[in-house]
Amino acid sequence: MKIVMVHNSYREGGGEDVVFAQECANLARAGHTVVRYQRSNAEIASHNAFGKLALAKDTVWSSTTRRDFTALLARKTPDLVHVHNTFAVISPSIYAACQDREIPVVQTLHNFRLLCPAATFHRDGNVCEACAEKSLLEAIRHACYRDSRTATATVAVMLTTHRLLGTWNNAVDSYIALTSFARDKFIAAGIRPEKLFVKPNFVDPDPGPRAGAGEYAFFAGRLSAEKGVDTLLKAWKHLDQPFPLRIAGNGPDRGRLEAFATDRNLRDVQFLGRLSYSETVAAMKGARFVVVPSTWYETFALVIAEAMACGVPVICSRLGAMQENVADGVTGLHFTPGDPENLAEKVSWAWTHPSEMCEMGRAARREYEFRYTAEKNYSLLMEIYEHTLERKLNRSASSVLAMSN
Repeated sequence: MKIVMVHNSYREGGGEDVVFAQECANLARAGHTVVRYQRSNAEIASHNAFGKLALAKDTVWSSTTRRDFTALLARKTPDLVHVHNTFAVISPSIYAACQDREIPVVQTLHNFRLLCPAATFHRDGNVCEACAEKSLLEAIRHACYRDSRTATATVAVMLTTHRLLGTWNNAVDSYIALTSFARDKFIAAGIRPEKLFVKPNFVDPDPGPRAGAGEYAFFAGRLSAEKGVDTLLKAWKHLDQPFPLRIAGNGPDRGRLEAFATDRNLRDVQFLGRLSYSETVAAMKGARFVVVPSTWYETFALVIAEAMACGVPVICSRLGAMQENVADGVTGLHFTPGDPENLAEKVSWAWTHPSEMCEMGRAARREYEFRYTAEKNYSLLMEIYEHTLERKLNRSASSVLAMSN
């Protein structure tokens, strides 16, 4: 099979980029021809004032992208196009190029961008679904995207335009939601259920399980408001006895969080900065447990799957996809989102019950082997591709029959 894989990277790398690269490699390893169409929002930095003004229009519909992508499809003649992200420089105009050539489209829903301009369902430290429940004007009013009403309005116009055009339901043949929780959210927003499949992300290569019980608690992720690191640090202040905590990652809140830890005399907390993937895995294997304290839903917290691959249990917020991916008392523990005292209770229990946590780690490793390997993921993806191609073929045959009658 020949597949064109489409991805628009953000200015800062993240989990979506990792998943895109892994999925391309997984398909190529299985013998498929993979054609990458990849651009980056880093391009925006080189735009002059006129170029940045034009970007607002191109975010909604880029004629240049449509022309270039049409030419790519003509050259490569793929069986299928798999889109990971089109925001902001690619734009949804690529769907029209696919429709023109009757090439089926699969779209992975890495975040909630179709429903929320900020893509997170998160505002002021809490879950916010105002845009889904009321209107996208709520996001503009609160400047939810990049703290800018102008930038947020651009995203809102893009979403509104393509809702009116029917792009999301008519130009995409199949969607991949990463969890059942996310699937339900998109169905509630109007995406047709028959188009929505659930396929989680995966971890490859297999890092193998850890040895030993672990010597510290570990957090890995972007240091930004929705990741809940504030809650994590406040929980450490509530602990009756100090336990070592290592925090890997970078982000806009790093300076403020480090200052908070210093001001509260949290000497057992160590900020490691951005680590390479291999360094992150090594640090994870040395942990007694991984903490995922996010205050947003997380469409799929890749760090949870990575911890499971390493045989490390997870303490996570009882929220969204996290509570779906971590079985409370089996592969980890849940705590009340945004509640540092409740998190401190779970951390204290986990630290003082090493044998129970080791058993949870073994259960987590079994969960990885069952759900999150490259082989399992490939099988699920092929089922979605084959279903999409068959459904497209049947619709085309029905159209031809209707025209002949």
